Amino acid sequence: MKRIATMQDISCVGKCSLTVALPVISSMGVEAAVIPTAVLSTHTMFKGFTFHDLTSEIQPIMDHWKKEGFDFDALYTGYLGSFEQLDLAAKLFADFGKDTLKIVDPCMADNGKLYAGFTEEFASAMKDLCAKADIICPNLTEASFLLKIPYTTEYDEAYVQDVLKQLTALGTRKAVLTGISLNEGKLGAYAYDSKDDTFFYYETDEEAEHFHGTGDIWASTLCGAMVRGKTFEEAVCIACDFVKECIHVTLEEENHNTYGVNFEQAIPYLINRLG
Repeated sequence: MKRIATMQDISCVGKCSLTVALPVISSMGVEAAVIPTAVLSTHTMFKGFTFHDLTSEIQPIMDHWKKEGFDFDALYTGYLGSFEQLDLAAKLFADFGKDTLKIVDPCMADNGKLYAGFTEEFASAMKDLCAKADIICPNLTEASFLLKIPYTTEYDEAYVQDVLKQLTALGTRKAVLTGISLNEGKLGAYAYDSKDDTFFYYETDEEAEHFHGTGDIWASTLCGAMVRGKTFEEAVCIACDFVKECIHVTLEEENHNTYGVNFEQAIPYLINRLG
């Protein structure tokens, strides 16, 4: 059975990070081994949430894994909350990443702004972790902070391709920009493979609402699909389609919550989509 190790936080209520990565990866027929970086009562969309840092537990977890001789088919990092956690993620890659797919979702910003508590210095440190990955999947805001370029909502295909080339110049082979819209009413992901010097864009109809945590669902699906043997392009398409389906089934529920999508109801679609 294939196995993915993922390092990110977990919210007791709220659909993001490990709360979605664990069930999504598992539903794809892949074992999900987790390194929780923190535990929160809810995700940060809610006010007054509790937070307990687990940084001190990460190295002992990895030491035990090494002692047991565990290996993984992919390593995947999501939201990392400190410089120390970035260093530990790099160590995870060094200790377990030989001949292993390494994916970094540099969760730190959206809509032109860094998340609370993050700085431009943190973005520079995240850049170093991205250089160690095989694939990175930032949104346009995160890419702007990684590259230290102005954020813009006005762009064309040539601009997106230039940003992707700059991202792979950091050291990663493949980069995907998520949340890209090149046509009205459409939303998708634009990918670049620097080794083959090839671009790939896939879009779906944009749904009426956007939800917290869909980027985590997207990255988890990409990772699971690739471990299941799908090509890079196929995995990008599956991730986009699954996120769209998650939003679609959520909006069909009259009194749906606003803190995340009903990804649980869309899992049968994902299983069928994998074939």
